[in-house]
Amino acid sequence: MPARQQKRYYPNLPSTSVILLISLVVLAISTIIAFSSRLSLFTSNLSSPLLRTLTTSTTTMSYPKELQIAELAVQRATILTKRVFHEKAKGTLSKDDKSPVTIGDFGAQALIIHAIRKNFPHDEIVAEEEASSLRANDNLRSQIWSLVKEARLDDAEAQSVLGGPVGSEEEMLTAIDAGKSAGGAKGRIWALDPIDGTKGFLRGGQYAVCLALMVDGDVKVGVLGCPNLPVDDQAPLAADAGENQTDEEGRGVLFAAVRGHGATSRPLGRGALQPSQSIAMKVVSEIARATFCESVEAGHSSHGDQAQIAEKLGITRPSVRMDSQAKYGSIARGAGDVYLRLPVSASYQEKIWDHAAGDLIVREAGGQVTDANGNRLDFGKGRTLAGNKGVVAAPKNVHAQVLEAVKSVLGSK
Repeated sequence: MPARQQKRYYPNLPSTSVILLISLVVLAISTIIAFSSRLSLFTSNLSSPLLRTLTTSTTTMSYPKELQIAELAVQRATILTKRVFHEKAKGTLSKDDKSPVTIGDFGAQALIIHAIRKNFPHDEIVAEEEASSLRANDNLRSQIWSLVKEARLDDAEAQSVLGGPVGSEEEMLTAIDAGKSAGGAKGRIWALDPIDGTKGFLRGGQYAVCLALMVDGDVKVGVLGCPNLPVDDQAPLAADAGENQTDEEGRGVLFAAVRGHGATSRPLGRGALQPSQSIAMKVVSEIARATFCESVEAGHSSHGDQAQIAEKLGITRPSVRMDSQAKYGSIARGAGDVYLRLPVSASYQEKIWDHAAGDLIVREAGGQVTDANGNRLDFGKGRTLAGNKGVVAAPKNVHAQVLEAVKSVLGSK
């Protein structure tokens, strides 16, 4: 059949250009379908740890209000504790366990719990002090009320965020007594130590105002106010860091951490929060060159055991002895390396308020914290670390080595 007749016989036969156009449309549709599938897969996996890490800078930080309130509340409390620190008479009482408590402890607890109750009225609080002795002592109660009503942030907005001032003596006492929660593994619970290291506070050494939020037994927010530590994160720990300290210019640091978002430090102030910077533990390449931190009081941690552990690890530098969770903050920013708190008796149980904030800050700064058996600290057992014995905090790369030495020394006893 002639070509001319064939063309007339198939009048709808597409030209080459039309076929090419159809192919391009089909290809485009296939690409869109494939992309949509991948986008759906990406969206469904946004909760994976890897993606959370990769997108931290573009996602909203967890617990932003809790962190803000905790930092401001601790900062306001240090205004009161610093005032008492400079007084010769600190209104010291002795509790049933013979440990001291000062008017600074009571006042700081009242201020912090007042702020928590104003912002998170349904949260529980585990705190160290209670107000029965104040209700029976008019003079002591009056001293504390005078301090509490005058302790306020210079920044009006920051003061307002905390819920304003404590309204009366009775409101102060009610706030102090609101720290009686039994703790546990369910719900939102704050752990508060208004002055950790009271003996250091009394002798003019280190102390810390400590606050942490636990959710279902897991620490989510931790804040430490350390008025006598240097602001400079690069300043090494001096041998006399545990005594003859001051909160003069250039001292006073606020450590903070949120689970999964790292740890920070900032200067302690009297108003709005000052700028912060990230902190990280120092990488210890040779364990023999590490600096140990330990408690001043031999009744809190076995100095003899620690000396044997240091010898096993080849550490010859003298340990730095200082009170409070200031030790956690110090190693978290690389001023020290290892913190050991070794059990002095089989029956002693650590209090959760002595470790909750520091534990999180060290872990978020790149460290590892366990007990002397290598177990994570369990803050869901109640008011104490009933399931743990001792504390071993160190950079991740040497923690196993330190723990092995700890087990060897304690196991030989």
